[in-house]
Amino acid sequence: MAKYKQAGGEFAKWRAVITIGENTPTDENIKANAFILARYARISQDAGIVPIVEPEVLFDSTHSIQKCEEVIIHTYDILFQTLKSLRVDLKGMILKTSMVLPGKGSGMTIDHDDTASRTVKALHEHVPSELGGVVFLSGGQTSNDAFINLNRIAKSGPHPWGVTFSYSRALQDPVLKLWAKDRTAKTEIQDLFFNQLRLASAAGIGEFD
Repeated sequence: MAKYKQAGGEFAKWRAVITIGENTPTDENIKANAFILARYARISQDAGIVPIVEPEVLFDSTHSIQKCEEVIIHTYDILFQTLKSLRVDLKGMILKTSMVLPGKGSGMTIDHDDTASRTVKALHEHVPSELGGVVFLSGGQTSNDAFINLNRIAKSGPHPWGVTFSYSRALQDPVLKLWAKDRTAKTEIQDLFFNQLRLASAAGIGEFD
């Protein structure tokens, strides 16, 4: 970390995966991941680097949205208890988190209002207000679902921390599909990517139409 700081690094990210299954996640699993995330965060801050802490709860399963909410809340509780025990400065870190969603194999469609309501409730009741910021994963959602969900989360404020996107698939999937179709359409591809960024930015402040 000290070498990265000397090289000009300002932010770092560590991702831990929390899988929902018949017997997962266990408390041992969440605690082990929380310790690694907290230790990394403290090392980052000691080096003068802002840690992005990512406990990603996957929704590649058959779980209900209620189960997802339960797991995310439990993960937050253990994570922030561990961060505090290692004296991580919460004002100087960013939480990168999943939204509360039903599993993709559950047969349940995404209800945007329900997702936003449960996500905001979990954050407001289980994430400390002094946290530096919250950024969301698109988590394999379609671009439109990810934008609508973020927009409704943003409009559910005010929040004690800033909320925005940290999307990969939701921004890139349409762009990559167009590129695969016609790799010579450089301007069209760039325009599409710019538009994806514009829509995500609008969603981050509750202005996505």
